[in-house]
Amino acid sequence: MTDPHGVKPAPGPDQPPIPVRLVTFNTHHGVGDDRRHDLPRLAKVLAAAEADVICLQEVDRHFGDRSEDVDQALLLSRALDMQLAWGPAIDEPRPGEGRRRQYGNALLSRLPILISDVHPLPGSGEPRSALRTLVELDGGALWVTTTHLTTRSAAERAEQVALLRGLFEDPMATGVVVGDLNAAPDAPELAALREGFRDAWELAPDRDDQARWRFWQRDEGLTHPARSPHVRIDQVWVTEGIGVGGARVLDGAGASDHLPLAVDLLVPSGV
Repeated sequence: MTDPHGVKPAPGPDQPPIPVRLVTFNTHHGVGDDRRHDLPRLAKVLAAAEADVICLQEVDRHFGDRSEDVDQALLLSRALDMQLAWGPAIDEPRPGEGRRRQYGNALLSRLPILISDVHPLPGSGEPRSALRTLVELDGGALWVTTTHLTTRSAAERAEQVALLRGLFEDPMATGVVVGDLNAAPDAPELAALREGFRDAWELAPDRDDQARWRFWQRDEGLTHPARSPHVRIDQVWVTEGIGVGGARVLDGAGASDHLPLAVDLLVPSGV
């Protein structure tokens, strides 16, 4: 909003919060519940969400036959006309080739990306990482960290959550941690996250999911497995001060074995 002279008010606590629609989606490397790799189908689901920021897990870049050896992150960013930040968890050379075989997290943004860095997570088995970005808002900025925690054990997830929590040591840092956490929001291993963040689904005054006829599960935010979701492992956690206007589990149109989660954030101006 501007005054009658066309001057934009300065950011600050007296200004209304900045709306940001964020989506998190474990894409299962673009392979749907019909076992077909269909990147245009995935792009259509993401476009329909009309998000400002999209956080993706299980994304391939030249990984192999399962995803037709394409650069999924780049193709999706071009299809949606969004900026791209990339955070590999697996990064291996391909013999005899210049390009690398990668798999991990991606962030697509309609907002300018100011900073992007990748943080390997502790643990055994499949490598895991967190992609941290700073996106510029009209009158503020927002840290967005997307991740995919291990399935191996609660103890290893607790170690990974401790590292995520450490990325927000600055008490003035305003941001969100999102992704496939492979644990329920009240799981003991997420205790460190609950110390500094709040569960966006629980904060949202307006909630909707894909339970449909399963009225006893309605509005629980269940996201996996896509055909008959019974767990809420895809989550958005916000720091103190960030409001939530609404949260919805979206129709994934069979594009993945997860369902996408959309959250309408209300970010304080001037932070």
